[in-house]
Amino acid sequence: MSEEEGLWPIRRALISVSDKTGLVELGRALHALGVEILSSGGTAKALAAAGIPAIEVGTHTGFPEMMDGRVKTLHPTIHGGLLALREDPAHRAAMAAHGIAEIDLLVVNLYPFEAALARGADDAEMIENIDIGGPALIRGAAKNHRYVTVVTDPEDYAPVLESLRTRSGSTTYALRRALAGKAYRRTAAYDAAIGAFFAAGADTAFPERLSLSGRLRQTLRYGENPHQAAAFYAAGPARAGIASARQVQGKELSYNNLNDTNAAYELVAEFPPADGPAVAIIKHANPCGVARGASLADAYRAALACDPVSAFGGIIALNQSLDGETAREIAKIFTEVIIAPAADEEALAVLAAKKNLRLLLAGGLPDPAEPGLEIRSVAGGFLAQTRDAGRVRPEELKVVTRRAPGAAEMADLLFAFRIAKHVKSNAIVYAKGGASVGIGAGQMSRVDSARIAALKAEDRARETGGTPGTQGSVAASDAFFPFADGLEVVAAAGATAIIQPGGSIRDDEVIAAADARGLAMVFTGMRHFRH
Repeated sequence: MSEEEGLWPIRRALISVSDKTGLVELGRALHALGVEILSSGGTAKALAAAGIPAIEVGTHTGFPEMMDGRVKTLHPTIHGGLLALREDPAHRAAMAAHGIAEIDLLVVNLYPFEAALARGADDAEMIENIDIGGPALIRGAAKNHRYVTVVTDPEDYAPVLESLRTRSGSTTYALRRALAGKAYRRTAAYDAAIGAFFAAGADTAFPERLSLSGRLRQTLRYGENPHQAAAFYAAGPARAGIASARQVQGKELSYNNLNDTNAAYELVAEFPPADGPAVAIIKHANPCGVARGASLADAYRAALACDPVSAFGGIIALNQSLDGETAREIAKIFTEVIIAPAADEEALAVLAAKKNLRLLLAGGLPDPAEPGLEIRSVAGGFLAQTRDAGRVRPEELKVVTRRAPGAAEMADLLFAFRIAKHVKSNAIVYAKGGASVGIGAGQMSRVDSARIAALKAEDRARETGGTPGTQGSVAASDAFFPFADGLEVVAAAGATAIIQPGGSIRDDEVIAAADARGLAMVFTGMRHFRH
């Protein structure tokens, strides 16, 4: 079908919108083009207030709106006008017999269910925001897109009006088909949000059908590699982080930037602002330095000291508003992205000179304990699991060695274990004085992770002329030590205490090795695999 063969005129429109952005301008333009407008409820009132003629739906159908607007467009005169096949003699005969007029343009956006969900509306309000007539109209018009133009997004008013103006009051088949596809995606996302709302009140996190939907935020230049296409979608209830963040400056964010920035911000959120400043530096979704400090600048310097080589070109996440002093410290090396809840004017001025540096202000921190699902695709489907919201408390730890950790050791053990939760498995984290001093990530052997983390500390010591930071440190392991060899590497690195989940069939052997070296060790009973 050529574009000209697919033209179909618009003589009558039905407009019923909750989001009235651009409504008056649309109504005026349609009226000027000679299009008859049907409308109802608040939309009709808004058009009338602007002096735009519109026929009430109840007048058109001969049936009054009732039940607080629940019943108004669910009528054969409306749906017949949308669904009739214009070139089918039987359909035209039925229209003539029942006084059904064609409706060539449907403009509908749905009750704001997602917005009500985001602001935490109560059950009664949520139920009232489930649109019934709107989805029925949209689906009917989209099905009949050979003749009917359906618009569900104010952003599409302009291309429809442009087509009417340049094609003698008609739209092209290509435009109608594209809008129909968008309409079905909209109703699918709407129903997915409603389904998720009801599932949240059920006894299981995993209903028999799980629908996923997202709204395109950004088409990315490419994915992890240049030969891969990629895009960023925002989905679900608002959660502080990359989806809520405002980019203040810098180049366009890449797929890897977004992935790494999310990892960094989720990690730094483990340390509440009320407990003091914290900074996390991430490279390839793994932390290369995490620290707390008396100030953000102190925390940043301590985090950087863990592995300054890896930190070059990294992602920096802050748990408090970025200040000028910290911004000046960060500006000393190349950094890809900074993300923070906010930034003061001095910090903005300092970083403005770094034109390519991306600065994101998220407006808040994500809650590590917030429930939610994580999704990962596999061949033929996807895996779903609840977010790792686990956090151990001091009173839940079990001391398994003859020596118990001291107060300073215990504080560092808990600090290191929070970091290990965000390190790719197998994970080993050395920490001392509220700062990481060595991190081993993503190795097939836990022994290798322990060695790599210690080697990084040794390399740093050679550069600074000091002793390795692992001397007098504590160590955290994301999962149990299957043999004593990993513990022996940790002890050789100079750690004095270890935190690990426990649960190996060789726990007794590992505990004995710790006792033989005078180490304190605690079991958490909780592991934090991250693959």
